[in-house]
Amino acid sequence: MTIFTFALKRSFSNKTNLLFLTLFPIACIFFPKGEEWPFLPYGYQYFGIIILFIGIRLATIILEDRAKGLVKRLAVAPISHFQYLSQNLLAYSIILIVQCVLVVYGGVLFGQELYQPGWLLLLYISFSFSSLAMALAWISIYRNKDVSFLMYMAIIFIVVMLGGIIIPVEIFPDLLKRLAVIFPTYWLGQGINWVAFGEEILDFLLINGVLWLYTVVFMIIGSIRKIQ
Repeated sequence: MTIFTFALKRSFSNKTNLLFLTLFPIACIFFPKGEEWPFLPYGYQYFGIIILFIGIRLATIILEDRAKGLVKRLAVAPISHFQYLSQNLLAYSIILIVQCVLVVYGGVLFGQELYQPGWLLLLYISFSFSSLAMALAWISIYRNKDVSFLMYMAIIFIVVMLGGIIIPVEIFPDLLKRLAVIFPTYWLGQGINWVAFGEEILDFLLINGVLWLYTVVFMIIGSIRKIQ
């Protein structure tokens, strides 16, 4: 069994993971649309939060391997650290992409007004990769899974609140508006606004470019330090 196949099976072996990977994303399809804000149905705002949770849930599987000493044992096996990490991340990436496709085109079939579903799918995929990379960077700091997860929950709360996913950025004071731009969730929110109203494609490319910049930076941080 390859590391990739094993990572896929492990991702669905935990009951809590099953909820985040199946039931919760599907539930997002059926939320109604708000009267003035958000511009897409509520579930498509909440799906961004679920992606953040999924990112850390999947990344902590790697942290579990470190706690059990599995990665140390790999050092004497004919498998490099790069192969171990890349195959795990590939498995997690496929899971996230499939979820994004399910939520976006499930909404289309259900009759939700998503304006430009193809661009929305691209936005969610970009955000999913940045979320996974951010979680990878986070777990590289910790050795205890429970401490890492609880601390990350607090980070998610801050990122979601100040990033404009739950509360529109437009009502923030000027200081918080300037602070919001440092969070990936801000760019997700801006991307959702573009999907609903945007016309200039360069704006959308900029939004996705920022999310991919987060992905590259966090991926380097998370992978440069071997998990041992």
